Amino acid sequence: MEQLTRAPAPVQAAYSYCEAVTGQQARNFAYGIRLLPLDKRLAMSALYAFSRRVDDIGDGALAPTEKQKRLEATRELLDRIRREDVAEDDTDPVAVALADTARRFPLPLDGLDELIDGVLMDVRGESYETWDDLKVYCRCVAGAIGRLSLGVFGTQPGTPGTERAAEYADTLGLALQLTNILRDVREDAINGRTYLPADDLAKFGCSAGFTTATPPIGSDFAGLIHYEVRRARALFAEGYRLLPMLDRRSGACVAAMAGIYRRLLDRIERDPEAVLRGRVSLPGREKAYVAVRGLSGLDTRHISRHTLRGRP
Repeated sequence: MEQLTRAPAPVQAAYSYCEAVTGQQARNFAYGIRLLPLDKRLAMSALYAFSRRVDDIGDGALAPTEKQKRLEATRELLDRIRREDVAEDDTDPVAVALADTARRFPLPLDGLDELIDGVLMDVRGESYETWDDLKVYCRCVAGAIGRLSLGVFGTQPGTPGTERAAEYADTLGLALQLTNILRDVREDAINGRTYLPADDLAKFGCSAGFTTATPPIGSDFAGLIHYEVRRARALFAEGYRLLPMLDRRSGACVAAMAGIYRRLLDRIERDPEAVLRGRVSLPGREKAYVAVRGLSGLDTRHISRHTLRGRP
C-alpha cells in the first residue's frame, strides 16, 4: 500500500480535515482510533467525517423535506465516490479523503447507503414496536459502520471463523447503538424521539416517556433499564468474538471503543435514573485504563479462551 506521506498534498489536507472533525465531534471514537497505525487511523477518520455529515443533517433544524433533499444529495456524492469520480483537488475534503480510503481498503460502501437510510427513518419520525423493529434501525446506523470498519481493519490470515467476522462487527455496532440509546434517552425524548421498543416501554409502565428528570409515575424505570442493559451485554458478548480475528492494534482499537461503552453500561446499571439527569460519561483516566487493556491484549485473550470453550 502506498505510504500516506507520499499522497498528494490535497489528499493529506483532506485527511487532516477529517481528523479535526473526528477529534472535535467524537471523543470516544477518537480515543479508540488513536491506537491504530496511521493509514488505518486516517481511513477511520474519513469514514467518521462522512458519517458525521449524514448524522448532522438528520439532527439539524431544517424542515424534513429539506433534510431529505440533503441526504439524497449526500447519497449522490457517495455514488460519485463509488464511481471513482472524485478528483484529488475536489473542494469537498470529506469526499477526497473517503474516495482515497475506498481505493486503499475494501470498503463495503453500501453500508453508508444504509446509514443514510437509517437517518431517513429519523427524519420520518419512525418509532419501533419491537426489538426486531429497532434492530433494523440499529443495523443501518451502527451495524453498517461496524462492517465498514472491518473493511479497514481486515482479519488475520488463517484465523478460524473469519467468515463470520462481518456478522460480529455488525453485532458490536448494535451493542454500541443500544448503549447510546440508553445514555441519550432523555435528550432524545426532549427532541421528540423514542427509540426503545414500545412493547418494552409498556411492559415496564414507561409508555408516558422521559421528558422529565424523574421516571414516569408508577413505572419500573430501573427494571426497564436493567432489561435493556442485559440485552446490550449479550450483544457485546457475541460481537466480542471479532477480537481474536483482528491484528493487535486493530483489536486494541475495537476493545478500547467497546470497553468504554461497556463501562458506560456499568454506570447506567448502577444508577438507572442518571440517564434522566444528564449524559453519563467516563473520566479520561478510565478511558486510558480501557485503552491500556486493549493494547495489552487482555480482552482479546479473554475472548479467545472463552471462544475455545464454546462460550461467548
